[in-house]
Amino acid sequence: MRTPTRRTVLASALAAAGTGLLAACSSGSDSMNGMDHSAMNHGPTNPAAAPAGFVAPNGPEVAAAEAKRKPGPERKVALTATETTLDLGGRTVRSWAYGDRLPGQEVRATLGDTLAVTLANHLPQPTSLHWHGLALRNDMDGVPGVTQEAVRAGASFDYRFALSRPGTYWFHPHSGVQQDRGLYAPLIVEDPEEPLRYDKEWVVVLDDWVDGVDGSTPDAVLAELAKGMGGMDHSSHGMPGMDTGGGTASRDAGPSRMLMGATSPLLGGDAGDVAHPFHLVNGRLPSAPETFAAKPGDRIRIRLINAGGDTAYRVALGGHELTVTHADGFPVEQATAQALLLGMGERYDVLVTVKDGVFPLTALAEGKNATALAVLRTGGGAAPDASVRPAELDGRLLTAGQLRADASVRLPAKAPDRTVRLELTGGMAKADWAFNGRPYDPAQRYPVAAGERVRLEFRNSTSMWHPVHLHGHSFALGADGPRKDTAIVLPGATLAVDFDADNPGLWMVHCHNVYHSETGMMTVLGYQA
Repeated sequence: MRTPTRRTVLASALAAAGTGLLAACSSGSDSMNGMDHSAMNHGPTNPAAAPAGFVAPNGPEVAAAEAKRKPGPERKVALTATETTLDLGGRTVRSWAYGDRLPGQEVRATLGDTLAVTLANHLPQPTSLHWHGLALRNDMDGVPGVTQEAVRAGASFDYRFALSRPGTYWFHPHSGVQQDRGLYAPLIVEDPEEPLRYDKEWVVVLDDWVDGVDGSTPDAVLAELAKGMGGMDHSSHGMPGMDTGGGTASRDAGPSRMLMGATSPLLGGDAGDVAHPFHLVNGRLPSAPETFAAKPGDRIRIRLINAGGDTAYRVALGGHELTVTHADGFPVEQATAQALLLGMGERYDVLVTVKDGVFPLTALAEGKNATALAVLRTGGGAAPDASVRPAELDGRLLTAGQLRADASVRLPAKAPDRTVRLELTGGMAKADWAFNGRPYDPAQRYPVAAGERVRLEFRNSTSMWHPVHLHGHSFALGADGPRKDTAIVLPGATLAVDFDADNPGLWMVHCHNVYHSETGMMTVLGYQA
């Protein structure tokens, strides 16, 4: 069987360019009933190069922008997405992953490299790779139905793009709810002129886990949530951190995972929709945590990544303060804190000068009464208990809005040329999450023009928080706020962020709660041709 490559995919897209975007159905809650959510890619299997009036993902404007990045030496990587058995630390589960490890093998490259990744799909479904946080060429962004065809089962796809910013990033599918399986891994882009000085580096990936536990799958969770909460009997539904044997989404889908009663003042109320039975650090349960070894006095750079599907984490290192150096890959004016709050998709880099002893790195599943754990060991002593809650979790908390961008990456002052207003709408009662009351339709575009300063104004009229993510760009939180690509919007709040339209193509904007995005809270920004 002939395996399609990136070139054949793009050739087929070019062949369709004259016809405009193929008709695509909405993923709204009404259209989801009875559908196989595991195969949902929200759009045509063979997207045209672009709808009329918009820059094509593989158009000359995209090629010109890539050339300006001056692609350098290749960093070649082979990835295989496959069904496998994962050991979470005394508990094994069947899931999908990159190879046979969780998280997937870290990819590390250098600023200026050309990342050349071949993805082989050994899964029973189509898949893709999205490079979260990178400003890369549009046809490599990994969104089926928008920037590429889905990579079908048994096929492979070649991703190739220049790395134009150092920082802490990660990658995952943009196909259905596959991200809430084991399909994720860190991507670290090193700066050859790194200004920070440290002795060791620790990459910490946080995740909420449901796949393979007592018959549960993310697809069954999505199917249950898509029915909405209205009129349901919640008496047997799962509570935070518990495996319940009560009501089930279907006969073979495991216990109900719909979460009731999770609240957090930090998140403005409702903390989440899904009762994930486990919370992990680097793929390990709190009862069998990863241990990171160092010497007293070492200066450690910790790169924190929230790869969860539905959970914000409040993170603290027992007995230590954290000095925040980067947010979503961009440097900030350094600030100290005892705890950090990370929504799904957010990343922070911190520096810590470590003391002598054994210390818990605890990630509290905010509002869900559960924790994930890793251990820092610099000396003798007993390992902390799995349920440890260091005092720093309730200490001085830092959130993104308190940070200032480092002067080297601050956006120049400029009034916006265009404002795109996106109201966050819907709720769990009907599972009708959307922007501006309209569930995701890949044919809809919010136009922007190259060279503009664009303001995105997110107004959250829902009763829940949402981590909103912009593909292919970074935005500024306020005039001198940090540069980020993912930011929390609290219920009842309005968040305005600015970015420069300097990366042509079709770019997703969506909530990074994977269950909210898959039930409609996604849309597309399109550069006008």
